[in-house]
Amino acid sequence: MSADNETLRVYDARVADYVGMISETEPNRDLPVFLRNIPPGGHVLDLGCGPGQAAARMRDLGYRVTAWDASPKMAEIARDLYGLEVVVASFDALEDEAAFDGVWANFSLLHAPKADMPAHLAAIHRALKPGGWLSVGLKTGTGEARDGLGRFYAYYSDAEITGLLQEAGFTVAGRRTGTEAGLSGSVDPWIVLTAHA
Repeated sequence: MSADNETLRVYDARVADYVGMISETEPNRDLPVFLRNIPPGGHVLDLGCGPGQAAARMRDLGYRVTAWDASPKMAEIARDLYGLEVVVASFDALEDEAAFDGVWANFSLLHAPKADMPAHLAAIHRALKPGGWLSVGLKTGTGEARDGLGRFYAYYSDAEITGLLQEAGFTVAGRRTGTEAGLSGSVDPWIVLTAHA
């Protein structure tokens, strides 16, 4: 399935607000944990890079970064702010095989329908080199819904996403949970899992 048009419309319309929200938060605590598993100079796919902060950070640390996002406006901001060339594509366009040492999917796959998640995780597994690493952040809960801004979300329990990762061939190595206010203003629980192929 292609990216949800209403979700993309919201991100394109609110890109400046999103950039401001991200820049005001503390540095991402999960990125250093993920990068400890990636060899120096390794190739990382930032799948759903948004305005590009994490992709730029990884690039500046010496990693080879391929940045993807389905939002043309986010890609434009990432180019303007950080000099990143972003592939504008949805998750279902991922067809690489054994190309990446790591995939950073930080709160991006939560916009994919639950029915599509097994195929997306299988594609990520194929795209990773043997032993490659995935970091995935999702909101926790049940079902699917749109937030107050109209963005589509799929919610997962720890057991549910862990099971899906295992079915795709991953071994979960770590997790972190918390709550945080997002662009819509609601405070939601989330989980970040680190797993290897």
